[in-house]
Amino acid sequence: MKKKNEIVRSLAMVTQLGVSMLAPVVLCAFIGSWLDERYGWSVTAVLLILGILAGARNTWILLKQIQPPSSEERQKNEKENQ
Repeated sequence: MKKKNEIVRSLAMVTQLGVSMLAPVVLCAFIGSWLDERYGWSVTAVLLILGILAGARNTWILLKQIQPPSSEERQKNEKENQ
């Protein structure tokens, strides 16, 4: 049963990583396309790049939260708590 829970947790984490990366990219591409059609502005490429950067930032933050602290970080936290 424990192995099944780990598989479900891992699958949820992979899904969350994918959504956190793709959501800003798709949103920025959609907004850029809409602005191009509506106002004739050429901002799709700029917004797409911003979406990619935002997705990468979101993924980086999420991975830092998931990753267990290193031994140096644990020692530093222990010293601060004493």
